Amino acid sequence: MTANPGRLELGRLRPVPLREVWAHEALDFTPWLLANADALSEALDMELEIVTAEHPVGGFSLDLIATDQRSNESVIIESQIEATDHEHLGQLLTYAGGTDPATVVWIAAEFREEHRAALDWLNQRTDADTRFFGVAVSAVRIGDSLPAPLFTVVAKPNDWGKSVRTRAKSQEGPSSSKNSRYAMFWDRYLAMLAAEHPDWTRSRKGPAQNWFPMSTGATGVQYTAYFGRRGLVSEIYFGHSDPAVNTAKFEAMLAQREAIERAYGGTLSFEPLEGRKACRIADSRPGEIDQAEDWGEYLAWFVEAQRRLRGAVAAVGGVPRDV
Repeated sequence: MTANPGRLELGRLRPVPLREVWAHEALDFTPWLLANADALSEALDMELEIVTAEHPVGGFSLDLIATDQRSNESVIIESQIEATDHEHLGQLLTYAGGTDPATVVWIAAEFREEHRAALDWLNQRTDADTRFFGVAVSAVRIGDSLPAPLFTVVAKPNDWGKSVRTRAKSQEGPSSSKNSRYAMFWDRYLAMLAAEHPDWTRSRKGPAQNWFPMSTGATGVQYTAYFGRRGLVSEIYFGHSDPAVNTAKFEAMLAQREAIERAYGGTLSFEPLEGRKACRIADSRPGEIDQAEDWGEYLAWFVEAQRRLRGAVAAVGGVPRDV
């Protein structure tokens, strides 16, 4: 006998204030997103691997940097658990200019019409290799269930779904873009690491971005090789979402500077990055990605500089974990 559908009991979704789920944007929402990239990936139809948080760009601090594993392109993510505003739009464009990503994602609790229109305009006016997304975040629950995140894409490039399928199927040779040159360079870097230091990274494909992050095994701390304004940079980067954690770990290393530089065999730059929430210890030398004839020299430098830096950190007991 068929049950009466009108008497079927179903739960109903009800909204949950975002501040009840994530009380603080930087200390709660950003770390949650860092650990749950799959939730955002599903909404964007990407396969995101978030590689770092609180990345310094000028005098600001970018929330998250990721790589889309399907296309191997760089993605930057800026978030706010409140309505969009002009300040965050300006920061978003600043971050894009400072990191040269393929995809820019702005997450907010609510998108004002003028900001949604700005993203649409950017998608229409920029080249086909640069994309802007607006993603509204909310939280819901059924009855007394745990709150669940809900991501809704409110702004995206035209024909994004078709573009995703086309990129996934395309296996054509690399283009002449700078991102393609970065991907080629890091592919060669990975080949060297596979032969000499296979324990440094699990990556199997070079990212189409100017930096190559590698885990230290400590939360919020990574080794990075990248091309920056001062040329080639090899560093250990303290980028935890809590600035106090970065400061404590950095100062613990700074107290051992003499021993670290002695083990490194040279001078290192200890940079507190005041006002940017992060810290770094780095070495650098001149060089540009466009100088392909010097790539062999660059690759050898990156591997050797990272080997010496890792050895110097190990010589003083490793990365501070519980400072």
